[in-house]
Amino acid sequence: MQAKISAIILTKNEAEMLPGCLATLKWCDEIILIDDNSTDRTVTIAEAAGAKVISFSHSSFARRRMEGKKYAQFDWLFYIDADERVTPALARRIRETIVQWPNLAAISFQRQNIFYGRELKHGGWQNDWVTRLFHKDRLVKWYGVIHESPVYRGEEVRLDDVRLKHFSHRRTIDGLKKTIAWTPKEAAALARQLKQPVTFKTILRKGLGEFWRRGLKHQGYRDGQVGLIEALIQAINRMLVYIQVWELQQKPPLDELYKINDKQVQLEWENAQMKQS
Repeated sequence: MQAKISAIILTKNEAEMLPGCLATLKWCDEIILIDDNSTDRTVTIAEAAGAKVISFSHSSFARRRMEGKKYAQFDWLFYIDADERVTPALARRIRETIVQWPNLAAISFQRQNIFYGRELKHGGWQNDWVTRLFHKDRLVKWYGVIHESPVYRGEEVRLDDVRLKHFSHRRTIDGLKKTIAWTPKEAAALARQLKQPVTFKTILRKGLGEFWRRGLKHQGYRDGQVGLIEALIQAINRMLVYIQVWELQQKPPLDELYKINDKQVQLEWENAQMKQS
């Protein structure tokens, strides 16, 4: 009997990218959407394609991935994002692998990252391995706030001859939206770990370090202007994380400081009124 696969997609307002993703999942035996209160046509598009839609909102991507496992009918779970695309070659290799090694725990493959319409072959993006296919009984959990990772029991196989396409950073505004959504969570997690205070020097050093790593050490410049722009975006995001850590470290908290300032203005008005009376 052929092993069956449940595809699991986490969505929130993915009407633009979801149709292309769904079109590459017809080889799967069911598609499950874990939707986080989308306000666009995401749910309508998914249901029209025959997907099972589960409305579930949670700040943790790991928790939402585990929710997908709960509703999956079949033995193999394939996690994919709306901005990712499965090629026929990848689908074929996945099917072949789970038939050849039915006792596997997980399958990993590389992502082909397409930023601003061009594949990035340097800057560290060329070694983007992801583990996304699991035997349901051997997937223990997902963990992590932003960059969630799986825990599983058993052997993993890496498919080094096929890749998952990743259509990211289609427009700068899309990247900014992700920055707004993700950097506060990353900053909150980092603030709990850091013992030393974040200074301006720290913020600048982290940004320059990220640009050097992406643009120079890993030769992002070889991807031309797109590679350098992407290195700069990653540097800016890193600085924004540390700026928000600095915010969280302030004593008294920034909200309290604004209340103190607000109170001072109110006192000034009270004093002015007393002088007039």
